[in-house]
Amino acid sequence: MQKKSKHDNENMLESYFRQIKGFPLLSFDDELELSRQIKKGSTQALHKLINSNLRLVVKIAGMYSKPDISILDIIQEGNLGLIHAAEKFDYRKNVRFCTYASWWIKQYISRSISNKRRLVRLPLRKEEILNKIQRTYHVLCQQLMHQPQNADIARELGIPVKDIDYIVNMSVGSLSFASNNYDETTGEIDVYEDYTYSPEINFMKQYSQDSTMVVLDNLKEKEKRILSYRYQLNGCERYTLREIGNKFNISPETVRQIEMRALKKIRRHAKELRECVVEAI
Repeated sequence: MQKKSKHDNENMLESYFRQIKGFPLLSFDDELELSRQIKKGSTQALHKLINSNLRLVVKIAGMYSKPDISILDIIQEGNLGLIHAAEKFDYRKNVRFCTYASWWIKQYISRSISNKRRLVRLPLRKEEILNKIQRTYHVLCQQLMHQPQNADIARELGIPVKDIDYIVNMSVGSLSFASNNYDETTGEIDVYEDYTYSPEINFMKQYSQDSTMVVLDNLKEKEKRILSYRYQLNGCERYTLREIGNKFNISPETVRQIEMRALKKIRRHAKELRECVVEAI
């Protein structure tokens, strides 16, 4: 029965490969023009951009292939990331769509795998931070040439060590920083992606910073500066309400009221900024 199921999956996979090979690849100019049409509401342009990049999902999905998870399931999750990327892609950024889409495809796939393997599913916000911790851990391993401590990760992310400890403990063993990556039962070794240079991550960092500053430019100068101090924006250090109050010669409560007023002004952009800013770090 198991062999038949495996054979069926292979046939489905081959059929899917034949199908997506029929969609033509796009030039950079094609992508920009489709993005313009999508911004005007063209569903036909959206479908064309998605279909022409389904092979990109297959390529990325192969990097995440695991014996206990169907490659078709991984591809399906990657396709959801591709759809999200196509809907969000902005031709004014003047970047290849594959660079932008790769980041979202990887996010959707890695989050799905993490959720399926974890005994207790984390809240979305904690899941996002956990993904950042995992990426930062592997980056620091490559940069420092030894296993970083939670304090190193906290310093890199600008998150308190106690928060790192709490989220790692909540993950119920999904993070195995110090363990050997060799699986004796399957004879496989987990190979982690090299994040020391990644065009899509670098692009998303810059994209999130640019998007944040565009939103902040709609605020008054004092509101903008207070949010920058409170949330480490635009290269600022993080300050307490009292420390900010001392800078502006106002009370901590006044600082808090200005902060709340500023956040209320940008709330309509909160979903889009959260998707970019939280994930891209």
